[in-house]
Amino acid sequence: MSTFSRSSACACRPADAVLRRLRERGEAPGRARLDLTEQSLSLETCGALGRLLPGAAHLAEVALGDCGLSEDGVKLLLHGLCSNTTVKSLDLKGNNLRTTGAEALGKLLRQNKSIRSLILEWNSLGIWEEGFSFFCQGLGANNFLQRLDLRNNQINHHGAGELAMALKRNASLQELDLRWNNIGLLGGRALLNCLQSNKTLKKLELAGNNVPSDILKAVEQAMDHNQDRQTILSETQHRTCVLSKEILNLKDEKTKQFLDLMDTIDKQREEIARSGRISAGRVSQLQEALNEQHSIMNSLKAKLQMTEAALALSEQKVHNLGELLSATKQEQANMAERHFAELQQQKQEGADREGKLFRDLSASNEKNLFLRNQVDELEKKCKVQQDQLFQLKQDLTNTTAELKLRAVQAEERLEMEKRRFKQSLEDMESLRLKEVDHLTQHMEASERSLQDRVQRLEAIRIALEEELSQVKAAALTERGHAEEELIKVRNQARLDEQQRLEHLEEKLRLMTEARDEAQNCCLKQKQMVGEAQVKANQLSLHADGLRRRIEELQQDLNSKEQEKVTEVNKVKVELQEQIGHLQAERTAQEGLREKISVLERQLKVLSSNHREALLDKEGEISMLMEKLRMKEADISRMREEEAQRASILQNAIMAYVQGSSLGTHSLRK
Repeated sequence: MSTFSRSSACACRPADAVLRRLRERGEAPGRARLDLTEQSLSLETCGALGRLLPGAAHLAEVALGDCGLSEDGVKLLLHGLCSNTTVKSLDLKGNNLRTTGAEALGKLLRQNKSIRSLILEWNSLGIWEEGFSFFCQGLGANNFLQRLDLRNNQINHHGAGELAMALKRNASLQELDLRWNNIGLLGGRALLNCLQSNKTLKKLELAGNNVPSDILKAVEQAMDHNQDRQTILSETQHRTCVLSKEILNLKDEKTKQFLDLMDTIDKQREEIARSGRISAGRVSQLQEALNEQHSIMNSLKAKLQMTEAALALSEQKVHNLGELLSATKQEQANMAERHFAELQQQKQEGADREGKLFRDLSASNEKNLFLRNQVDELEKKCKVQQDQLFQLKQDLTNTTAELKLRAVQAEERLEMEKRRFKQSLEDMESLRLKEVDHLTQHMEASERSLQDRVQRLEAIRIALEEELSQVKAAALTERGHAEEELIKVRNQARLDEQQRLEHLEEKLRLMTEARDEAQNCCLKQKQMVGEAQVKANQLSLHADGLRRRIEELQQDLNSKEQEKVTEVNKVKVELQEQIGHLQAERTAQEGLREKISVLERQLKVLSSNHREALLDKEGEISMLMEKLRMKEADISRMREEEAQRASILQNAIMAYVQGSSLGTHSLRK
């Protein structure tokens, strides 16, 4: 019972130690190291660790040295490590691994892709050739292991040959430690021959293997050659990385520049569209202002025609009134002569006719009253006509004031348009200065769009001119209708004046004063008409100036379009130059690549020369070794001869001594 408790206690202590180490790893996950050295692990603990290792994502190093692992335990542990992807270092020294351990290690090397360092010193992997050959096959299939320690593994020259075959296929191992094994001369030669095809191994330790010194020196030279080659390859890789980074940076810069150019082109397109819209709006505003001015001119012309017609009517009225006054004067003179003759006849007739005269005086008084009433009516009518003339004067003053206001408004609009045009010119100049830096090949599309817009604007201008011609034709037709209405009104006025003149034949004296006043009013109206004509001429000149301004603006637009075309051509030339620079850079990069290829060829030539030199040196070394063997054989033969001679001399001396001693003894007797 006591022995069972002791064995159970001994079995529990390693498990407790493993748990304690795992807890320490859990408490400090940053160390990522599982250290179980000198802990005797049972098969159950090995199985538990094998099941734990595939999911141990925090482990980077596993140390299982001097644990006394059994073959089955090692197999379980290594089976768990086959699917692990985080362990970088594995230490299995001092575990007396043999056939199954070697096979498990070969499987691990085939399947695992994370282990970089494997320590297997103080084991017995080289005792069984089959297991070690399986291990070497796994090593040849592995391309991730960088350091392998096989010290004190009883590897003979057959195992060294297997390792040499594996090293020929392996392209990742950089350090191999084979000290204190039984490789010998044949194994050393096999490893030296494999170094001709393996260029990645930098360090190979062969001390304590009974390998001749010349082979060790040749191995050291091969290692130096591999190190030099690795340094050259690293430098070339670094240079290629730097060149590729520079090329990528250049590509990124060029893509950024191209994207910036595209953004600027889009912005310029938007600005050009805005400027086109603004210019179209301004052109439409100017066209509307011109249409308004044309309508104002037409209305002024119509008013002038009306005033001219009214003046002609008033002149005709004045002329008719003058004729009527002359006729009334003649009739009054005739009436006075008749009255004088009648008075003479009445004086001659006598007093008989005085009663008749009194009667006639009463009748004349009645007639005078009637005539006075008619004169009052005529005076009222004259006042009405004066009021009408005053209203006409007021209408003329109002029209002149409206014309002045419209002219002032037109001048203000022109000033505002001038300011806007100046601002637009400044904006266009600033935009042009910005566009000089960022235009590209895509401006051809913008040029086409601008040409289409110019054609559309020209079509709009043609349509507006057609509308203007239609408006002018409509104005002419309206003018004809107005003239016809004026003729009708003139005829009606003539009829009305004839009817009025029939009633105004007796009171021409008062009409003379009205004539004078009408003449003064006519003179004033003529002055006003002259002023209106002068203003109309000024407005026509102003309209001509606006037309010229529009033509100048169109010329400026054409010049700006030409400048844009020249700038686009300049940008195209600059882009072509940049493309030429890029092509030159590409040619330079191709030259660098060719240089790199030439250097690689030179390296290959140097390596081939070095191999040939090594082969020559190996031949010389073999010749020297044969000479040394011959000399050693001669020396051994000389030594044997000298030994034989020494033995013969010794025998002779001994015989001589014995003979001399016997002679002396006999003499004494």
